[in-house]
Amino acid sequence: MVKPYNDLSYLHLDSSFRHAQSGVGTAELEAAANSSVLNVNAVPGPVIIESMELLFNNGLYFLRARSKDGSEGVAVASERTAYLHPLLKQLIIPYFIGKDARDLEKLLDGVYVYQSNYKLSGLALWCCISWVEASILDMLGRIVGKPIGDLLGGVIRSEVPIYVASGNRGTTPEEEMEVLQRRLADTGAKAVKFKIGGRMSHNADSIEGRSERLIYKTRQVLGDHIDIHADGNGSYDPPAAIKYGRMLEEIDAFFYEEPCPFDHLEDTKEVAQGLVIPLAFGEQETSMRRFRWIIDNDAAQVVQPDLQYNGGFIRNTRIARMAALKGIPVTPHISGGFSYVYMLHFASYIPNIGKYQEDKSGVKSTGFLFSPPKESKNGVIQVPTGPGLGMDVATVNAVLRKAYLL
Repeated sequence: MVKPYNDLSYLHLDSSFRHAQSGVGTAELEAAANSSVLNVNAVPGPVIIESMELLFNNGLYFLRARSKDGSEGVAVASERTAYLHPLLKQLIIPYFIGKDARDLEKLLDGVYVYQSNYKLSGLALWCCISWVEASILDMLGRIVGKPIGDLLGGVIRSEVPIYVASGNRGTTPEEEMEVLQRRLADTGAKAVKFKIGGRMSHNADSIEGRSERLIYKTRQVLGDHIDIHADGNGSYDPPAAIKYGRMLEEIDAFFYEEPCPFDHLEDTKEVAQGLVIPLAFGEQETSMRRFRWIIDNDAAQVVQPDLQYNGGFIRNTRIARMAALKGIPVTPHISGGFSYVYMLHFASYIPNIGKYQEDKSGVKSTGFLFSPPKESKNGVIQVPTGPGLGMDVATVNAVLRKAYLL
């Protein structure tokens, strides 16, 4: 029998959960992919979007939405805004002006076809849409005085366990251990993630022999009480991916992320079928139908959409619902900077969230936007509890007063 999707012990005990939800078919997954997510019953009257401004201050990009009645919402965009802002300002923002923010779900469908935006479908388009969505959700949350998790399904957890990651490929195994040990000490985390392979490298290692030595050294140095994740970033074909996957199985690693190139779906499925360790996959994916294929075909045992790359909370909630039907947890990829805040809110209301979520350096660079400031402590980060995204309004306004328009 499949263990419940919120009992994550099955992730590295056995693979019996795979294919066990045989009664779930394409029709049920498609229904989840098109399900209603946003609850705006508590929002009084229309919220007509009057303006959206893109501002920059001290390395951070902000998108501020204002309604005709004076309500505001602010999202923090990623550093990709530096080169995506023409797309955002010319093809995304204009569609939302004059629309009712309560119709956000319909607006996400509408902006996809506005000015033939579907012809640009991919990470760049959906990042821009995600920032608009986040600013609108922040505004709606402020209006009703609730965190956005309560608009998207209801908050069910207040803190999120983390794993720490270095992002390094140029380190020796010995150097990498020093980095990971420092991050564990700084945060109190009980899990780590390291990079293997050369990143989309056709089986080449970043340093000859590094990956194999790093895999075994990690368990040797960190001991049995730390959960280990490894990220291939598309480095391998199936035979090589399986070879390294079996090494990870030997050290009882927690999951194995993106061993094959992100668009090699059949190869990833082949690797999943050849291993016991759960495969995490989906960070580059931007198609609801391809996510449905991945879930339906058991090509991933941990589904890993990025909340910005794949268009925001509503789309990714639907992906989580599809995954839940198959007993699969969701551990979203985060792309640095403010992304951990979006991850915290997502994790606050998704029942089948993975055991650990990624902690990158963004906590140190943007934690000051909250009161008290956000921090990684005792292996967890607290979910923001204030209205909307939960940022401190006075702090954000002070930052924006010194910002300039892009």
